[in-house]
Amino acid sequence: MRRFTDLYFALDATTRTSDKVAALAAYFRAVDPADGAWALAFLAGKRGRRPVSGPAMRAWAAAEAGHPEWLVSECHEVVGDLSETIALLLPEPTEPRDIPLHTIVEQHIQPMAHMRDDEKRDHLVALWRTLDTEQRFVFHKLISGAFRVGVQRRLLTRAIADAAGLEPAVVAHRLAGAWTPTPERFRALMAGDDARDDPARPYPFFLASQLDDDPGLFDARLGDAADWRAEWKWDGVRAQLIRRSGQTIAWSRGEELLEGAFPELRAVGDALPDGTVLDGELLAWEGDRPLPFALLQRRLNRRRVEPTLFPDVPVVFMAYDLLESGGQDRRDEPIENRRAALEALVERAATEHLRISPIIESPSWDDLADLRASSRERGVEGLMLKRRASVYAHGRARGDWWKWKIDPYTIDAVMVAAQPGHGKRATLFTDYTFALWEGAELVTIAKAYSGLTDSEIDEIDAWIRRHTTSRHGPVRAVEPELVFELAFEGVQESTRHKSGVALRFPRIARRRADKPAPEADTVASLRALLPELHQPEARR
Repeated sequence: MRRFTDLYFALDATTRTSDKVAALAAYFRAVDPADGAWALAFLAGKRGRRPVSGPAMRAWAAAEAGHPEWLVSECHEVVGDLSETIALLLPEPTEPRDIPLHTIVEQHIQPMAHMRDDEKRDHLVALWRTLDTEQRFVFHKLISGAFRVGVQRRLLTRAIADAAGLEPAVVAHRLAGAWTPTPERFRALMAGDDARDDPARPYPFFLASQLDDDPGLFDARLGDAADWRAEWKWDGVRAQLIRRSGQTIAWSRGEELLEGAFPELRAVGDALPDGTVLDGELLAWEGDRPLPFALLQRRLNRRRVEPTLFPDVPVVFMAYDLLESGGQDRRDEPIENRRAALEALVERAATEHLRISPIIESPSWDDLADLRASSRERGVEGLMLKRRASVYAHGRARGDWWKWKIDPYTIDAVMVAAQPGHGKRATLFTDYTFALWEGAELVTIAKAYSGLTDSEIDEIDAWIRRHTTSRHGPVRAVEPELVFELAFEGVQESTRHKSGVALRFPRIARRRADKPAPEADTVASLRALLPELHQPEARR
């Protein structure tokens, strides 16, 4: 645990990419495989079930430190982070020792989920008496599911490649798919190039970069439009469909298995030759156009779905790249070659659940801009631009693939509540709750936390502290005065919000200091954006 704690603070102390990679590489070179497997899982974002609640930890820490609970709560209010508050308040360890990270997880954190409260308390207190302040802080982050340290997947890939003496692409491929934190998996990850790959393993996804320039500047930035090919940017679930060893496996970009929730994909796999990997988009589809994402979402996160369960939500796999055929990796071939092979393969497969993303031929950037303007009517998010000579890279390699999305929807909403952020922003109110008018009442519709500068956050934080009307745990209700413009990608029906609707990917576009709260938008104006097909009764 000591070595992992030192790594955490080394990563947290710098914003330099080279320093983060060096710290990670040094850790993975020296770490025991059992610890390395869990460290990698946590650094990659794994969060298990939370075995102990925050109030319980606060109460038990108060008793162990000999402080009243109200004092711990007041300290929490000042510090802003419960993990740090408890770590600082607890007395020095009476039985200090260095417990391996894998032991902390497998013999302490995981078993606590099945213990009675008194057993959890005794277990937790025993650990507190062995860990120093820094180790307790990291341990609390792990046990609360709040472990974040600002390490992106590509940095992990680079660091492990450096530590193992491998190409980053090899490491990225081995990290793709389900990661089981075992010593065996860690050794296989760090092994030489002859390590046997899992037939179910996907390739790392190639991600497009956002293109925001005016099309009038494209000639200078991208060159001749003839050197590029355009496709629609589909609004579905990005996925790889794998047919190997007589099995069909579908992985989302979020590394979730999909074929259980979408049995139609098994039919697509049965129509493909063995040794095939397709990259594409899973879409709800009807006739000749996509259905809203909200309908597809009804089937996500289900382990198993009978084909008759959602007869009104047919799905297709919209293929737009061929990564492997005949068991051979084709990612280093130009996209034009891969496309020709993909067209032939889809034609032979001849299944209603497999389609190919059409190519949009256009002589100029202005023509493509006109087509992009029709995206919402077509049920897509904009255009994808791919250089004709491009290979299939991994990660967000800039220059060859761009997403040219349509402008988001916007509404003006009133901030009605706020709560502290995480990490370095744990002492600032950065997470805001917004509401719209429904008659004379403000009804909450979204939470958002991104889009403001540091100086704006400081200013709003000070305002929140002066205008708090009530407190509910870490959340402060505030006077409904500040108006913000929220940007979002779509709206859908929701039973979780009193308004009956939810926003897709809401974020703060700007503060509307020029607009008083009574002039903010209404729930009715938001509901007017609901496509007719979002409403189940309309489809029936």
